[in-house]
Amino acid sequence: MPHHLYLVRHGEQLDAEHGMGDGPLSPRGRRQAELLGERLGGIPFDNAWHSPLQRATETAEIIAAKMPSLSPEPSALLFDCVPSGPAPATPKAYDAFFGSVTEAEIEAGTAQMEDAAAEFLRSHRDDRHDLLITHNFVIGWFVREVLGAPDWRWLSINQANCGLTVLTQKSGRPWNLVVHNDLGHLPFELRTGLPEPYAV
Repeated sequence: MPHHLYLVRHGEQLDAEHGMGDGPLSPRGRRQAELLGERLGGIPFDNAWHSPLQRATETAEIIAAKMPSLSPEPSALLFDCVPSGPAPATPKAYDAFFGSVTEAEIEAGTAQMEDAAAEFLRSHRDDRHDLLITHNFVIGWFVREVLGAPDWRWLSINQANCGLTVLTQKSGRPWNLVVHNDLGHLPFELRTGLPEPYAV
């Protein structure tokens, strides 16, 4: 029986461009979450978890309001983090990013994502639909993990606010990437959060 994992990045954060570490959703972010909730309304979710940070918690609450049977739970495994440090093959374009990250942050992020992969990507024998509401880097790591790409490649896998990514595993088979960063539920003016291309 297949296990479906739905990965969602939180909605746009209020004043995120001013460097706030966490905060509430902007009005646009709330609308993104409402539309995503409508998009997901027909899926028979068994479980839902979200990052404990405010922007992800609010996104989860808005989505759950569209689905009364859904009760998202906070999970520390879904916190925003830096999943791994630079490797010899990491392009120099990312040097500036890693220059602002401490070794302790990298160690904590690496340990968190190892635990997250063990928890959320483990095999199940029953047909399951699980929803994770989390952050850009975390989703990039999950996608990188199921594709078997080098550790640093999460840096180049980006998700928009309230973009939808779907991973599926059939019993005895590897995980498959079915959908990545689907924005079909969002009109053009609500598509936010993708970074500027890195200069190389």
